[in-house]
Amino acid sequence: MTPHRIGIIGGSGLYSIEGFTRQKWVKVKTPFGDPSDAFLTGELAGREVVFLPRHGRGHRILPGELNHRANLWAMKKLGVQWIISVSAVGSLQAKLKPCDIVLVDQFIDRTKRPTEHSFFGRGIVAHIAFADPICDELRQLLLKAAKAEKARVHNGGTYVNMEGPAFSTRAESLANHRDGYDVIGMTNLGEAKCAREAEIAYATMAMVTDYDCWKVDEAHVTVEMVIANLHRNADQAKAILSRVIPTLPQEPNWPCHDALRNAIMTEKSLWPAATRKALGPILKKYL
Repeated sequence: MTPHRIGIIGGSGLYSIEGFTRQKWVKVKTPFGDPSDAFLTGELAGREVVFLPRHGRGHRILPGELNHRANLWAMKKLGVQWIISVSAVGSLQAKLKPCDIVLVDQFIDRTKRPTEHSFFGRGIVAHIAFADPICDELRQLLLKAAKAEKARVHNGGTYVNMEGPAFSTRAESLANHRDGYDVIGMTNLGEAKCAREAEIAYATMAMVTDYDCWKVDEAHVTVEMVIANLHRNADQAKAILSRVIPTLPQEPNWPCHDALRNAIMTEKSLWPAATRKALGPILKKYL
C-alpha cells in the first residue's frame, strides 16, 4: 500500500533541507503530459515526502507553461495527501514587506486558461466547491510553525494570480493595490484547483520578494531583486517545512480529502472508459 505522503512544490533549492534522507528521483508519466520534472522522494522528520521543483531544475519552465494537471496527477499517483506550496510573490500592500511570509486564504483568477486547471471534461462533469480554496487546517499548522520560527508571518490574504511572464504594468499594480488585494504571483491558482479536485489538502507559503511596481517610492520589481530575496527566504522556508511536517496527521481525514464526494454530476454508468482510466488515481475511491 502506498504511504500517505506530504508534497512540497517550490524552488529547486528547497530540497537541500537538512535531514531530508533516502532521496530518490522518480519519473512519472501522466495522461496529461509531462510534469515539470522528476519527483524527489525521501524522508523528512519521520514522514514520507515528495518534492517537485515547480519550474524544473534550472528554472526552465515559464509560469504559463506549467502543466498543473500533470504535476498534481503525479503527486496523487505517488500517494501525496497534503501539499505545501512555497512561492515567490510581489506585495500589493505596504504592511507586507520583502522577506515576509503571507499564508494566503483566497485567490483572484487573472489567468486565461481555466480549462487547463481542471481534470474533468471528456465525458465526466464535476463542480468542486472552491469558496475557500486553501485548506485551512494545513494553513493553521503552517502559521503555528512559522510563529515558532519567529518569522514575520501574516495570517490570511488574497493572492492575485496573473498570467505573466512579464511583471505587472504600473496601472495594473495600482489597481490591485487599490482593490485591497495582498500579493501577486503567477503559479498557485492552477495548483490549488487541481489539488482540490484530486482531494489533496493544499496551502501556500507566499514568500514576499518585492513590492511589485505600485509603490513608487520603491524600486520596481526586477529578476535580480526576486532572486536575492528568494535566497534570503530559503533558509526560513526550509526551517518552517522541517517544523510543520511532523505535525501533519497520519491519516487524510480533513474536508479537502472528500472534495469530490458531492461534486461529480455525471452518472457513473456514463463515464467513458478512457476518461475513467485517465482519472484513475483521482476517482479511485469512487469507482
